[in-house]
Amino acid sequence: MFDAITDVPGIEAGHAENLDALTGCTVVLCREGAVAGVDVRGAAPGTRETDLCRPATLVEKVHAVLLAGGSAFGLNSAAGVMRFLWERGIGYDVGVTKVPIVPGAVIFDLAVGQVAWPDEAMGYAACRNAVSGDVPQGCVGAGTGASVGKLFSPALAVKSGVGTASMKVGRATVGALVVVNAFGDVVNLQSNKIIAGARDSNTGEFVDTAGALLEGESGTVSGGTNTTIGVVATDMALNVEQANHLAKVAHNGLARTIRPVHTLFDGDTLFALSTGKVAGDWPGELLNLGVAVVEAVERAVLKAIKFATPAGGLPAAQHV
Repeated sequence: MFDAITDVPGIEAGHAENLDALTGCTVVLCREGAVAGVDVRGAAPGTRETDLCRPATLVEKVHAVLLAGGSAFGLNSAAGVMRFLWERGIGYDVGVTKVPIVPGAVIFDLAVGQVAWPDEAMGYAACRNAVSGDVPQGCVGAGTGASVGKLFSPALAVKSGVGTASMKVGRATVGALVVVNAFGDVVNLQSNKIIAGARDSNTGEFVDTAGALLEGESGTVSGGTNTTIGVVATDMALNVEQANHLAKVAHNGLARTIRPVHTLFDGDTLFALSTGKVAGDWPGELLNLGVAVVEAVERAVLKAIKFATPAGGLPAAQHV
């Protein structure tokens, strides 16, 4: 196993980025289709096709999930993902053609690097770069311009990126891929120490964002300039309701590592995919999956910090 979301059979992941502008996109492909769920917790989301992932809709399966930088502009890169899939005959059959179903979510990275965003060509390139093996992590794809710790200003944040992890649970495999661009700090649950976050303008040391807010600090960040987004996946067969439950539970992994999380200034969104290659025994195994997916999301967040490198004038956590 690669300790990546691609350990889930039927899942591929790929990145494309502009290292000069510091933005990019990441795509999680499921060419055979996967039952999807979604849970949006943050108050400032930028999303596409999330309603389609919820129960009581006609289309139950998606063919890719797009994660992108560039704020709402970055949603345009989904057109490239659709074109890539359509050229290969992948999509929902509407008789005259097949329409690829590609939900997605974006982060705000316009304050890091140049004011730029992924376009259709970059979405297509991410699909071409998709692999079923070892997935690059850190400042790649949608994580290229990601940062955390925005209490005082984007200039006092720390560089973050994209991380991925997986684990076995019984007969199933669970994986997570997360782009960490949070307003709050990232905390190692084992040590209860901040490993990336807002920096004091005088000392350069990490400041406890949650503690500062409790003491009345108002901060200087405008709304909608953050967001942590990601995908969790499993080969266990789930229906739409169960996939949505898994997406909901997966947010606990964010709550264990990001403080504060799901704020007014974040648009935190997690998708869940089920490739259905392993038959399930309910409800017991759904409980097991829920525990495993929290662990996978937690480790993916920590790896997004671990593999990040300095960029855009921001240090990586290990250099603070």
